Amino acid sequence: MPNREHHEINRQSWNEGTKAHNSHKGDQAAFFRAGGNTLFPEETELLGAVAGQTLLHLQCNCGQDSLSIAKHLAAAVTGVDISDEAVRFARQLSADSGIPAEFLRADIYDFFLRNDERFHTVFSSYGVLCWLSDLEAWGRGIASSLLPGGRFVLVDFHPAFAMFDEAWQLRHAYMGGELYEFDAGVGDYVALTGTAAEIDDLLPGIVDFHNPYPGVEYQWGIAEVQMALLRAGLSLSHFAEYNYCNGFKPMPDMRDLGGRRYGAAAHLPRNIPLMFSLVAELRS
Repeated sequence: MPNREHHEINRQSWNEGTKAHNSHKGDQAAFFRAGGNTLFPEETELLGAVAGQTLLHLQCNCGQDSLSIAKHLAAAVTGVDISDEAVRFARQLSADSGIPAEFLRADIYDFFLRNDERFHTVFSSYGVLCWLSDLEAWGRGIASSLLPGGRFVLVDFHPAFAMFDEAWQLRHAYMGGELYEFDAGVGDYVALTGTAAEIDDLLPGIVDFHNPYPGVEYQWGIAEVQMALLRAGLSLSHFAEYNYCNGFKPMPDMRDLGGRRYGAAAHLPRNIPLMFSLVAELRS
């Protein structure tokens, strides 16, 4: 069963963290009006030809990727996120940039229960799995949101990457929905990553951010993610692992590979999986 108590803790934590993240990014509406695009090549390639189709973006955060999909891939996008602040910002960004999209504030598990619309594509990316308290309900919810023959596209940081602390020491479990509670809450990962964030020339914004709300994460393995989708009636059509990650630098000695990509520290093997992607299709 989804843990609504933990989700509420995370909602409050994300509300505060989101304010810090956006404080560094300046005029994002101007960025999009000038043709800005926050998608990486991996998402663009996996999403493919979605022009004129409907797309559901789960855990859409502040809508930057949602609006990039709507603008550059020409899909009709609906974004869902648990954070009030993120959805408020996304709606305003859509209005100010002139890029149409719909944004709904909801715990995705609640959204699944009340949603009666079916989409050509469901999409989710970057730091999403760790907030899911029930993978089986997640898989069923995705299946219930897809049209027959529709696709689920996921790009996320690899659970093997999440096993390490900032000094590349093994600290965390790999699988099993292992619970991780942290008093620091959602941090300011935009300031941490710096100019590799989606918008260059970041502003100082909120300095030395401290989130007053804690956070709760879950650690799921690759097999658990895949099986939750397979048991929900989807078929896996693509899976890939990458020895780099996009737009995120939690360890200070990660190698800058250019293009907002980072690899493991130079003293480590270069084949450590840091990111993965999958595509699963709903059987007709």
